[in-house]
Amino acid sequence: MNFNLKKYLKDNSLTIYGVAKDSGYGYTTLHQSFNKTQTNSTSLNLRDIDALAKAQDKEMWQVLRELEYFYPNED
Repeated sequence: MNFNLKKYLKDNSLTIYGVAKDSGYGYTTLHQSFNKTQTNSTSLNLRDIDALAKAQDKEMWQVLRELEYFYPNED
């Protein structure tokens, strides 16, 4: 399943820089991951979900649930 990460970031008032700073993951790593085109072979990984969760003081399952229900990529 592919997700619209840019919309998720915008709707939650998040920036890649802020997510990197709050989560402890590198900016360049997250920037490349969040801006790549998702295909069957390049899915969102656990690090990305963990970074989004840490930046919002949420659990990973909560972020994944929001992405599944509200941010499926419609392409």
